[in-house]
Amino acid sequence: MPGGGLSPLSLQALAMLSWRSLGVALLMVMLAGCASRDHPPRQPPPVVVSESTWRKVDSDIVAASKEATRQTTNYARDVMLEWMGLVYQRTDTNFIPWFSGYWTQQWLTMKVGWYRLNAGKEQGPAVDRLAIYLQEQYHGRVLEPVARQIDPDQVMEKAMKFYVWLLGELLRKIPQRYGVPQDQFERRLKGIPAIALGPPPTHVASVHQIIHSEPIDKLPAYGVLVARIRTTSGSARAWRSDADISPVVRRTSKRLMTELATSSASSVVSMAVGRAVGSVLSLGVAGISAMMREDERPEMETLLRKSLNAAFKEKWADLMWDPNTGVLAGVYYLSGQIEENLARKRRLSLQFAPVPRRAPLPDG
Repeated sequence: MPGGGLSPLSLQALAMLSWRSLGVALLMVMLAGCASRDHPPRQPPPVVVSESTWRKVDSDIVAASKEATRQTTNYARDVMLEWMGLVYQRTDTNFIPWFSGYWTQQWLTMKVGWYRLNAGKEQGPAVDRLAIYLQEQYHGRVLEPVARQIDPDQVMEKAMKFYVWLLGELLRKIPQRYGVPQDQFERRLKGIPAIALGPPPTHVASVHQIIHSEPIDKLPAYGVLVARIRTTSGSARAWRSDADISPVVRRTSKRLMTELATSSASSVVSMAVGRAVGSVLSLGVAGISAMMREDERPEMETLLRKSLNAAFKEKWADLMWDPNTGVLAGVYYLSGQIEENLARKRRLSLQFAPVPRRAPLPDG
């Protein structure tokens, strides 16, 4: 036709073809819907993890716990070495100059005399009371200021949190390593106790709970564990009650009592019994001769420093390594629970494993 247009007949045929194609498409959609209702898609069969694979998984969990413990130990040791350096520094700059000073020695002699008057002829109680006083002074002049920078109690809790975080990171890699479904792996973790301080049940927590609790402070069992470590005798918080910070303290106490017994201070203090404390101090200082001259001070400080450092190294080792009271006590508890429970589970699985059959031996 002129102009290249379609005839009315051609347009009618094209319209009929379009409606027919649409109808066919709708029919196919309906048939597909019916087929889907009649035959739902098949779910993949559940993955069955063999017992030998679970043993490998458990072995990797133990390895993850040991690795987390190793790295946490390195972290805690570095922090506690820094803490020890601060204590040494403050001991040199504050406690030793105070202790070896002339007026401090006069005051200590006065205190020994007062303690002895109250204790009678026995020296032991007076020596112990002076040692406790010196321990309190050491705590106030050295340990408390250092704790405002690095507190062993906080190091203990930070070490626990670091261990839990690192353990969670290492455990996340295990399922894909063995093709274990995530839900089955999580059920496995729920069956491994990490904190067992119950009853009640809130004092018990699994590995799954400790690595998924955000923040872990809200987990009741974790709070109970931290509180138990902090209140254990010998912990960093309880160090203040330790009366014998160093052998030099007791030697100094006995020496001061000897000085007091052989000087006029004894009569002065005796005369002062019953008077006001201010009068006692003034009479005591006025009547006590100088027990330590300036030329004796360097030797005194050297002896004190050596003795304090030796005692402090021993105490640092307790604060660092003691499994019940040290800064790693919480880490040792968690790792011990996890590793011991998995070891027990492995022993039971081997104990009740079926005995493999053996082919009968031929006759003769």
